[in-house]
Amino acid sequence: MGSNFYKRTRGIVTRGAIVATTDNSPVPWADPFPSRLLLISIVYFASIAVEQDLAVSRIWWFHPMRRRPLVIAPSEHMERGAGKNQNSRLCFLVLLSAFFWILLLYFHFAVLGGQSDDESIKLNPQDGPVDLPVVRKFAPSRVVDAPKVDVRSIREPPQPPQPVDRQPKFTAETEIQKFSFVKALKTVENKSDPCGGRYIFVHDLPSRFNEDMLRECKSLSLWTNMCKFTTNAGLGPPLENVEGVFSDTGWYATNQFAVDVVFSNRMKQYDCLTKDSSIAAAFFVPFYAGFDIARYLWGYNISTRDRASLDLVNWLEKRPEWGIMGGRDHFLVAGRITWDFRRLSEEETDWGNKLLFLPAAKNMSMLVVESSPWNANDFGIPYPTYFHPAKDADVFNWQDRMRKLERKWMFSFAGAPRPDNPKSIRGQIIDQCKKSKVCKLLECDFGESKCHSPSSIMQMFQSSVFCLQPQGDSYTRRSAFDAMLAGCIPVFFHPGSAYTQYTWHLPKNFTRYSVFIPEDDIRKRNVSIEERLAQISPEQLKLMQEEVINLIPRLVYADPRSKLETLKDAFDVSVQAITDKVTKLRKDIIEGHTDDNFIEENSWKYALLEDGQREVGPHEWDPFFSKPKDGDSNDASAEAAKKSWKNEQRDKS
Repeated sequence: MGSNFYKRTRGIVTRGAIVATTDNSPVPWADPFPSRLLLISIVYFASIAVEQDLAVSRIWWFHPMRRRPLVIAPSEHMERGAGKNQNSRLCFLVLLSAFFWILLLYFHFAVLGGQSDDESIKLNPQDGPVDLPVVRKFAPSRVVDAPKVDVRSIREPPQPPQPVDRQPKFTAETEIQKFSFVKALKTVENKSDPCGGRYIFVHDLPSRFNEDMLRECKSLSLWTNMCKFTTNAGLGPPLENVEGVFSDTGWYATNQFAVDVVFSNRMKQYDCLTKDSSIAAAFFVPFYAGFDIARYLWGYNISTRDRASLDLVNWLEKRPEWGIMGGRDHFLVAGRITWDFRRLSEEETDWGNKLLFLPAAKNMSMLVVESSPWNANDFGIPYPTYFHPAKDADVFNWQDRMRKLERKWMFSFAGAPRPDNPKSIRGQIIDQCKKSKVCKLLECDFGESKCHSPSSIMQMFQSSVFCLQPQGDSYTRRSAFDAMLAGCIPVFFHPGSAYTQYTWHLPKNFTRYSVFIPEDDIRKRNVSIEERLAQISPEQLKLMQEEVINLIPRLVYADPRSKLETLKDAFDVSVQAITDKVTKLRKDIIEGHTDDNFIEENSWKYALLEDGQREVGPHEWDPFFSKPKDGDSNDASAEAAKKSWKNEQRDKS
């Protein structure tokens, strides 16, 4: 027994970490750690001491002369027996005591200390993968050509993990997880998902914010019964093609302020709607802001005018979706000019409501038919035209027809003078048109009905090469979109009429599709419009006309009850611009980009920047957008809005 034990322990001690013994039997408790080798050594030497002690005892016990009493003095007997046994037992007790302390120390440092070490080197999953040695809990029964183990390398303490660069990076999974819109951003990278980066979450607003207004359509305008204009999903009644000016289908008497309903109904047909807010690229608020303010512009106090806007903001701020970005990923549509929503004071005589000045609303994006050049939270989208195609073929057929038309007038103008506005150049434009033999004039003064007839307007535009588009009561006019729909090249006199307004829908290089004649050239220099237009070569003219015709799909709102197959209409372009804007903002937040140098009063300049540009400087159009003092600005915008409504009253009288 002692011999076998000696062989097994010697095999373990001499071979160290090699787990095969001399008899090739597995030793499951063999261990390569030095502390455990020391323990095995102690056991080994203790066993030798025990065997020696047992051997002495056996010699004495089984000696043949033991039964014969020896004549030995008692004191001598005790000295001899005690001398041998006492030394052996004393050695055994020393070894046993050492064994006990070694066990105690081993338990303290190897077991308890090992647990502490394990905790100290636990890896943070955020640190990324770390290469660790593979440790087998049980060795195989046979080891062939086992590698030699360098004991010095075994005794080296484990190296601490290397520090990890924790600077914010868009691709660093551990850093971007704290943003609640991370999942939505990941959809942008998923090329297999056709809706990646395009998902829209539509808020389910209480009906008082939209549908209830349509049920009370008679109250939407003081002078116009809007009920007929809210039919056919907001397109209005169909137009009869008596004079052959329109196509046989797709033409409606659409009110120019009905884009709230048209846009919301188009959204219902959007192919990437989602109820999962975590993947939404943007959040749509179907609030009929234009219809709301139209009800209370005349004869109501500011509390009534502001009621629905305050109610809406209060409702939104309680929604969990609002907390994702504080509303900066939300957008809504208002089919009116921005000045109807920018009341600066609390005076009852001041115009409009203060929706766009509410702190929460400043974070949202508001799509309006005319935006402010000095504010960053509104964006211009096209006025609705009379054409609402139901399929791609409707658009292609109309474009082909516009290319083949013979246009007998060099330029034309449809509008009325503004004698009460000394800065208006309309009077001079009308005078020049009357004197020219190549200009067609459609005066829209009192009692003139043709100016409000869709067929009369479209017929004149279809027969003209250029269509003059001076400022109306505000910067913009619906007439500009009716003209381009007819393939007529627009002539603008103020950059705020189109170039800084509809940057999502029109090329930044305005010379490709339009002619720009500064107002001062007409007002102060009396430049001849006819001579200026005659300088354009036939080749350039053809290119510009083709560019205008190619823009038609982006400028019309398709029928909300159907869907275009391949073309993008004004709705699609607007939604894509919003999702791109929100995606860029989210990436900027993750990457730590800030617009510290952003100047809101220069908002119109930022819209003209090329991709990658962030800074703005002096611009040739600065004189057009020199902002008046706050009081004057408020008075001017309010006055423009009032005149717009007065003209609507006149049109319906």
